[in-house]
Amino acid sequence: MKQHVYDPFHAIADPSRRQILNLLSKDSLTINSLAENFDMSRPAVSKHVKILHTAGFISIEDIGRERYCMLRQEGFNELQDWINYFDGFWKNKLKALETLLDSKTKK
Repeated sequence: MKQHVYDPFHAIADPSRRQILNLLSKDSLTINSLAENFDMSRPAVSKHVKILHTAGFISIEDIGRERYCMLRQEGFNELQDWINYFDGFWKNKLKALETLLDSKTKK
């Protein structure tokens, strides 16, 4: 059965998932450790973790009886590409405005 791959923007749309990413930016954590930071059930946290995992934001490694979650670069790449595109877009618009204003002041 093919696993559903989540759109990275959908994956980070939920504040709880963004908080999970923030927590994992400090250290790898078990799902139980993550769940301690939320006012929701462990299965609910597991569902959020699964979405982040299938979107490529985190990896899950079984160590003994625990499942550790850690950040992965892959999920962030598409977000960064999208942001970079619009950074370039606005830089070009501002450069065109600067050129226009320079030409007006020279007249």
